Amino acid sequence: MAQDAFKKFVNPKKNSVIKEEFKQEKKKALKEKRAYFENLKKAEYEARQVKRGAPVKPTAKVIPTKKDKEIVAVKSNTKPKVVAENTVTTDEVMPLNKFLAHCGICSRRDAVKIISDSEVKVNGNICLEPGYKVQPTDEIIYNNKKLYVTKNLVYVLLNKPKNHITTTEDPEGRKTVLDLVKKATDQRVYPIGRLDRNTTGVLILTNDGDLAQKLSHPSYSITKVYEAKLDKPLTKADFEKILNGLVLEDGQVLVDSLAYADDKDKSVIGIEIHSGRNRIVRRIFESLGYDVKSLDRVMYAGLTKKNVERSKWRYLSDKEIKVLKYMNESKRGKKKEAFVKDQMVSDFIPTVAGKTDKIKGSDYSNKEISEAIGEKVLQPEKVKRVKEVKIPKARKFKTHSEKKAHALLTATKTKSSK
Repeated sequence: MAQDAFKKFVNPKKNSVIKEEFKQEKKKALKEKRAYFENLKKAEYEARQVKRGAPVKPTAKVIPTKKDKEIVAVKSNTKPKVVAENTVTTDEVMPLNKFLAHCGICSRRDAVKIISDSEVKVNGNICLEPGYKVQPTDEIIYNNKKLYVTKNLVYVLLNKPKNHITTTEDPEGRKTVLDLVKKATDQRVYPIGRLDRNTTGVLILTNDGDLAQKLSHPSYSITKVYEAKLDKPLTKADFEKILNGLVLEDGQVLVDSLAYADDKDKSVIGIEIHSGRNRIVRRIFESLGYDVKSLDRVMYAGLTKKNVERSKWRYLSDKEIKVLKYMNESKRGKKKEAFVKDQMVSDFIPTVAGKTDKIKGSDYSNKEISEAIGEKVLQPEKVKRVKEVKIPKARKFKTHSEKKAHALLTATKTKSSK
């Protein structure tokens, strides 16, 4: 009882501290549980690889340390071998073709061909399986050089000028977009998507293979906005044909949005599209007998060339990179993907007088397109709401004063009739 009187002078733990301790214990238990099941999966995978004859070390076990972040490979009947961090091939287990792409050698698709041509060695043996899981202690050799995963990821936005091709190298010796970003980084970066030699505008270059594949894959429906300058004004009939969908030599193509960029000059067109087919915008207008004098991509995946002069570049901010990595994730896995949408006629939303018709699912409004183009876009006329005039109806019941006035009027009439 004597001790209880002093409890009020003891500083008790706050609820937030208790909750944090419980949270950390829960995280630790969950981490141990995951590590246990990952080791089981790894053992099963190694057993399968041994049966298939793939170059794998079934007896090796990788244990990461916390203090010096080194990797200790424990083998049977041998002493523990410490591998320094700078000699670790990769921080995470990944397929061989993905590993080559992350090393900046080539794309994943090209990596499959390189592997099938017996040009890649894993731990001294030729590996022909693109899906082989590369371990942190594996030695991957290509062109007599040991490969490591690229850790310094670079994201560059370029305002592409004319007379530059979007390839890493050109046998004909023409100028490439890599010549413009030489000072940006020492890493091997490559352009995401392609722009024609005479097409200008927004272009992203990076060494992030995952992001490049995502922005190029049709299932994510990455939209692009172009400003096209035609040799003659676009007629209203052709305007409607483009919106209703054109059938080209490689199938039907639909645009997300179409608008005149200038009220006075009908030859300047703003067009929003998500299809990634080759020269798709030029072919749309050429199929109707128009010659595209200039084509400028003013927006790509939500990024514009604002404050970036022609032939200049800038690094993407952390916020922009996060937006790109998580863009259109909800569309992934849906049955109606972008390439299916290109092959079918979807419903349209007609606006007043059909001036700026848009398709359902459009990502950008006409206002956003006009801001990206930097010019005036024809907006639909607002429908004026007609004010409804209410006609007063006669009341079913009369008030006391009305009854009194009615009685007085009746009495007056009877007197005058007498």
